[in-house]
Amino acid sequence: MYQARSIQSSLSFKDKFFSIDYVLVISILILGFVSIVAMYSTDGGEFQYHTKSHIIRFIVFFFMFFILSFVQIRYWHNISYLLYFLFFILLLGVKYFGLTSSGSQRWLNFYFMNLQPSELMKVGLILFLAKYYHRVSIENINRIKFLFTPIVALIAQILLVITQPDLGTSLLIASGGVVVAWLAGVRPKFFGYAIIIFIAFLPIAISFLKPYQKSRILTFLNPDRDPLGAGYQIIQSKIAIGSGGLFGKGFLNGSQSYLDYLPEKHTDFIFTLFSEEFGFFGSFFILLLYGLIISRLIKIGNITRSNFGKLYCYGFATAFFIYVAVNMGMVLGLLPIVGSPLPIMSYGGSSMMAIMLGLGIAMSCKIYKDTPVN
Repeated sequence: MYQARSIQSSLSFKDKFFSIDYVLVISILILGFVSIVAMYSTDGGEFQYHTKSHIIRFIVFFFMFFILSFVQIRYWHNISYLLYFLFFILLLGVKYFGLTSSGSQRWLNFYFMNLQPSELMKVGLILFLAKYYHRVSIENINRIKFLFTPIVALIAQILLVITQPDLGTSLLIASGGVVVAWLAGVRPKFFGYAIIIFIAFLPIAISFLKPYQKSRILTFLNPDRDPLGAGYQIIQSKIAIGSGGLFGKGFLNGSQSYLDYLPEKHTDFIFTLFSEEFGFFGSFFILLLYGLIISRLIKIGNITRSNFGKLYCYGFATAFFIYVAVNMGMVLGLLPIVGSPLPIMSYGGSSMMAIMLGLGIAMSCKIYKDTPVN
């Protein structure tokens, strides 16, 4: 403990400032600028509500990210369980006091914003498991009694999110937790058992799906079964992306977007709008930015000294990749529509807050990379 404090106290503000991963910071800023350009396009080339709100949110949450970066990594370790339980209580609050929109009860009204706690839980579960496995010796990781706590932490939040109902987000949250458990050294046979149990209960789970969830799965398998109804959105999305070609139709010239053929273009389908206007090369540029962010997160995990920091960075990097892959797979018709926002690009305060929180903790791992966590 004394050694940890001496290392932290020896770091001046100048040392901390120059320890920042500026490649990561610049990548986030460029992606934020691109997201503002895309949001401006969704508003028809005018500074309307979505664009103004997105600019304000990005500025606020980017400064939040920057400030959180200087919080000592041992503090994040110390409050990991507390943050998980706070986010869990917020999820419980959604069940009893949440706002309902389009048949889903997912938000809490805090007057200044509508908060979606399930987005915060994406980071909360990774923190919880990173701390848990940091404190469990490698010899005990695969003992049954040490598997109980992670399983309960994982299942508890999944059940709450599913009841909202939000099956897609619950699976995304679970994916981050599973990755941390795998990285910590949980044997593959336990994941195999989980898959077998999942398959065994799959018919029962399908019977509990809402009609719109069943429709999404059937539409994914055959979008043309209802081209003017359930399949309309994904068909228009693929038309927009394909029509962009190599170089795109040009900024503010996307016909699918501007003729309102593409619903929800400012949220989950923001990548579709961008691809139509900027084409393959514009889309590839977005992929490069995401790839750069993920690679920097992995690099931070490589150089940080604490097992907690490594598990967190690797887990968050993998989860970040899954969020991007699921969204892009969804708009390309490779995955069912699950309501997964594209990190930083999509409109939505809760999603951006959660991503910036996650990135801020990762940057803290970079600045305090030599600080041991007890």
